[in-house]
Amino acid sequence: MAISLRKARTIIRKALEKGREMELKPLSAVVLDAGGHVIAFEREDDAAPGRFAIAHGKAYGSVMLGMAGTAQMQRAEAQAYFMAAVNGVYGGQVVPVPGGVLLRDRKGAVIGAVGVTGDTSDNDAIAAMAGIETAGLIGEV
Repeated sequence: MAISLRKARTIIRKALEKGREMELKPLSAVVLDAGGHVIAFEREDDAAPGRFAIAHGKAYGSVMLGMAGTAQMQRAEAQAYFMAAVNGVYGGQVVPVPGGVLLRDRKGAVIGAVGVTGDTSDNDAIAAMAGIETAGLIGEV
């Protein structure tokens, strides 16, 4: 199952709406396919311009490792050398914190990832999940 552009846009729109509803700082959100390629990205007005790289890093680490941001952070805390090595392998593109949400199909296969950034990592993850649930997909925080 591939993530359509329509579903990617729905995820982003609803994630940003959830951020506004929660009165979060301006968010940026990206949706990647199972190969780590960008399907869609949006940055809210007043969000820092460097937020694409952070959102992408959260999602990219999730899809490349098959491990959501929360699990990556736990692994980084337990085995910092491992996550440092992984980040080296991926050219420094991995941001191992919540807000990187793995997308799975109903059989459990990885179909992509969502990365949200702009507020606290936990709030970023809440916004991402709101978008994912609205799109009818399965997210793993």
